[in-house]
Amino acid sequence: MTGERVRIALVLPDLLGTYGDRGNAIVLAQRLRWRGIGSELVTVLSSDDAVPEDCDLYLIGGGEDVAQVAAVRFLRRGGGLARAVQHGVPVLGICGGLQVLGTSFVTGDGQRHEGLGLVDATTEPGKGRAIGEVTTQSTLGGVGMLTGFENHLGRTTLGPGSHALGRVVRGTGNGHDEAEGAVTGHVICTYMHGPVLARNPKLADLLLEWAIGEPLAPLPDPPELKALRTERTRVHVRNRK
Repeated sequence: MTGERVRIALVLPDLLGTYGDRGNAIVLAQRLRWRGIGSELVTVLSSDDAVPEDCDLYLIGGGEDVAQVAAVRFLRRGGGLARAVQHGVPVLGICGGLQVLGTSFVTGDGQRHEGLGLVDATTEPGKGRAIGEVTTQSTLGGVGMLTGFENHLGRTTLGPGSHALGRVVRGTGNGHDEAEGAVTGHVICTYMHGPVLARNPKLADLLLEWAIGEPLAPLPDPPELKALRTERTRVHVRNRK
């Protein structure tokens, strides 16, 4: 933290901002505000020199093939993100962000591209798009059930250096072994939009606790979110019968 502020980096929303994932930054700032903790939003654009390494939390959203390739080139510049990860700073990558942070990904033209290698995951196109609600049981302690909306063609295989963020109850997820997302250290990736942190406040608070380095006081869930999660749980139970 810088003084009493948490610096939240929104990385390349001009390239990786197709699905409104910038909303995750708003969620994090508001959850800090409710606790009396200040925040600073640092927006990193493709016109900037490089990613600063002195932020407390990094957010990377989703985008199309061309944007992902451009994002990898930019994120390698200066090495700021990689050094932040080495220091244990948390990163959240959504959809295309997962693929960019991974070892490699194949674009629609069949070309394989090297990713940043910050998570052990490779991605190739599937036979059809995975579109719709997805629900998983998180592998992270205290996070519980995660819900979101997926819209992706990629099928992601995890290597031994990463583990799944969750086990699929409903939906496609990574498309292999009932896995959804990837976790390596404090780098969390998922195919869930929503934005994911609005729908899953426990995941938001876990990222903030990693950023701050200490536990946060709990907050009550808004009634609307409780109703949404209750309905999603009922749907998943019906689908599993």
